[in-house]
Amino acid sequence: MNKLRVMVLCGGRSAEHEISLLSGKNIFASLDKSKYLPELLVIEKDGNIEPFLKSCFSKKIDVIFPILHGPMGEDGTIQGLLKLLHLPFVGASVLGSAIGMDKDVMKRLLRDAKIPIPKFLVINEKNLTSLTLKEVESKIGFPFFTKPANLGSSVGIFKVKDPHNWKEIVQESFLYDRKVLLEEYIVARELECSVLGNANPIASLPGELVPGDEFYSYQAKYTDMGTHFYIPAELDLKIIDRIQKLAIQTYKALSCEGMGRVDFFLTEKNEIYVNEINTLPGFTGTSMYPKLWEVSGLTISKLLDRLIELAIERFRKESRLQTTFSCINEPGFLSKK
Repeated sequence: MNKLRVMVLCGGRSAEHEISLLSGKNIFASLDKSKYLPELLVIEKDGNIEPFLKSCFSKKIDVIFPILHGPMGEDGTIQGLLKLLHLPFVGASVLGSAIGMDKDVMKRLLRDAKIPIPKFLVINEKNLTSLTLKEVESKIGFPFFTKPANLGSSVGIFKVKDPHNWKEIVQESFLYDRKVLLEEYIVARELECSVLGNANPIASLPGELVPGDEFYSYQAKYTDMGTHFYIPAELDLKIIDRIQKLAIQTYKALSCEGMGRVDFFLTEKNEIYVNEINTLPGFTGTSMYPKLWEVSGLTISKLLDRLIELAIERFRKESRLQTTFSCINEPGFLSKK
């Protein structure tokens, strides 16, 4: 059997460049070399994609595995390019990627789907000038979180707890995006659940993280701050079932495909809130997405196999769609067929 040529695409322009490199190297190392001819291609921080394009046009690539975390990689931009190049790729397509990246749009869709989420406000820098703490507190409470609408890995996220310099802290989030979310602080356990599939997704066992910092900050994620992971989480079977169902409901509501990691809050009263989805979750040696599948019975090698299968499956279905238009508005056209 001919081996599939798989290009793992990592790096990119976003503030998550270094994490993307770690994910890409781990995927490259974990791909079954008896099935694949893997290639690791890094997009440098300047965002130059010319080496990538040259590689695509100079050789046959069967599947692209983009693991470009953050903007210019996880937001539908690279997915749009891959569709134009008519290449199969792992993960959500343009729409699901864009929705999953923009926390404002994501949360509004979840709210409309009646999925429980924390209270939130969306502001730009002009809004911030006239916004008062009293207004914020009346809508989402105090303390609260400030976070860029379009970013991941907890970059630019801060817990606002000092009423005297709260605007200065919120301003820090504007370094990373033109749109910022102010979000309710909920005292809760932090849980994560991995989802896999296209039209009929499945959910893993949930995991729990206990941050070494005040919350799951960038430092808590990627430095030695003593964050503890419980994989799987110690939960009542009914709670596990609710989380898995909510994870799949969230995944479908946001038009996701391939993979996604849904993050939750669980309060002492067993109230469950969806925090967000990550459509290109980390694949580093410590990342929750592959570890949750491992305890659910799927090794990282088999997980990568399945993700590649899903990419090819979607590509084949999309390739069968009509790209020409003729006589469809003629009366009786469909009945003639």
